[in-house]
This record gives sequence, structure tokens and C-alpha cells, in this order.
Amino acid sequence: MPKKLSAKLPLKTVERLLRDYGAKRVSKDATRAFARYLEELTSHIAREAGDLAEHSGRKTITEKDISLAKKRIG
Repeated sequence: MPKKLSAKLPLKTVERLLRDYGAKRVSKDATRAFARYLEELTSHIAREAGDLAEHSGRKTITEKDISLAKKRIG
């Protein structure tokens, strides 16, 4: 069973992403909520890509695995 990811995105980076896409001000709660969403999404993609690589008999995740994982997750 895959382990749960414990990596946390830097909140300043997440806030900067929100600002780069048009937000003039961003609350701490919004930054944390968006960071949690991104962490959940990326963990699903990473897990799926890992499964695809393993299914193909590889240990290395490739760009193709990431692309296919994104499509499968939707």
C-alpha cells in the first residue's frame, strides 16, 4: 500500500500562485485551503503515475506516466 505523502507546499509559494493568477489579496485560510487541494491533487496524480510505471515493469515514473495519470484522474 502506498504511503501517504507528508510533503507540504510552502504557503508563500501557494499565495504567490494565487496572486500571479489575479488575486490582489489572499487570506491565510484561502492559502491553506488551496495548498491542501493542490497537495491532494498532486498526491493522486503521483500515486497513479507510480502505479502505471510499476504496471509497466519500471521503477522510474516518466512524463508519459504523468500525462496518462492526469487523464485517468480527470
